[in-house]
Amino acid sequence: MHAILGAHGISVSSDFFLWSQGPLQALLPHAILVCAQLGADGSVLRSEAWHSAVLDPVQLRDINDTRDGQVARLAQAWRAGGQKAVVIGQVLVHGNVVAGGGSFFALFCTSLPDPARQAYVLELLLPYLHLHWLALQDRVRLPMAGPAASRAASARELEVLHWVSIGKSNEEVGQILGISGGTVKSHLQRIYKLFGVSNRTQAVSRGLALRLLSH
Repeated sequence: MHAILGAHGISVSSDFFLWSQGPLQALLPHAILVCAQLGADGSVLRSEAWHSAVLDPVQLRDINDTRDGQVARLAQAWRAGGQKAVVIGQVLVHGNVVAGGGSFFALFCTSLPDPARQAYVLELLLPYLHLHWLALQDRVRLPMAGPAASRAASARELEVLHWVSIGKSNEEVGQILGISGGTVKSHLQRIYKLFGVSNRTQAVSRGLALRLLSH
């Protein structure tokens, strides 16, 4: 719960880094966390490594290369193995496939004392990794015209949209996130304006189309 609640404040890259090196690191110790965006065919479109130690640039290129790098090979093995949280060598991997693409995460670990438990924890945290990494305001921009394209959806807005997408009312979302139903409504109004839609159903459909939500 500490890791999940700690993810709520993520809005920029530095927030994500601190979360990955704090609450996430406490649950899933790792030397390197690699986050990758997947294309419709499952290929790695881009990847980014998060780490506190200084790494050799050659090593980073070998990890991040979208065609022949370690993450590309790991993503291929993960897909072939049934897309489950699993340990491949010393790397804990899992991903989230949505319409038109998805995300993939690889944690390069120095030790794996309990691989089954660590895979289970990664499965629990996967929605938050997916949501907040793709929502980073300095990394993701919504592909649409008009003034709304000048900013990305915030992490809080995407949290609200996530709970709305699974049928929660404004009051229920407020209870989950620790805010009022009126505040949830305000977040939804901003989402409507940002997405260029007029209701909850359209907002959820738009979020799915933009790969900001999973099915």
